[in-house]
Amino acid sequence: MTEGVPQGERGSAAEPAAGGGRTRSSDATRAAILRAARNRFAADGYDRATIRAIAADARIDPSMVMRYYGSKEGLFAAAAEFDLRLPDLSGVPTDRLGEALVSYFFTRWEGDTTLPALLRTASTNPSGAERVRQIFATQLSAAVARMVADPTEAPHRAALIASQLLGVALTRYVLRLPPMVDIPPTTLIPWLAPAVQRYLRDPVPTPTLG
Repeated sequence: MTEGVPQGERGSAAEPAAGGGRTRSSDATRAAILRAARNRFAADGYDRATIRAIAADARIDPSMVMRYYGSKEGLFAAAAEFDLRLPDLSGVPTDRLGEALVSYFFTRWEGDTTLPALLRTASTNPSGAERVRQIFATQLSAAVARMVADPTEAPHRAALIASQLLGVALTRYVLRLPPMVDIPPTTLIPWLAPAVQRYLRDPVPTPTLG
């Protein structure tokens, strides 16, 4: 053993699988725990997901989950690392930006359990809500600032886009409303793209006097 370095913190260390099976590296163990945690948080939400259930899904002893992440909140923070990986759309014609952004979001979301886990947790847990706010306030606002004529308008425009896309994500991936679940992305994109395009490029409306 290397002095001063706990075994669970060394990437080359081997950890026993649950039930006395084959050992696996600590990196593989971490990956299995995070994968199981994302699936559990997406299915059950933060409050109902348990360390024991996550450990069982990862086929590891619950003590190993605590060893790596310390608490359920620490595990959620690690599992909720979500990079939107927004592409560079600088080469896209300005009148096609809405379509490009909506198309990308469907490519990113379909089959990914991290965002549903975040949305389900955000509805009941302050840490989850704050994580969603951080993701969209930083990543989406920065991307929108590069697409709009006036970057100072980016936060408001990004918030409108987030309301549109997160609403779709909530109804499609979390609530699983039958109409939204059944509509293919190729049909949804033409419906949503004009709204996102308007949020990106239309002039800011003049406030209506009461």
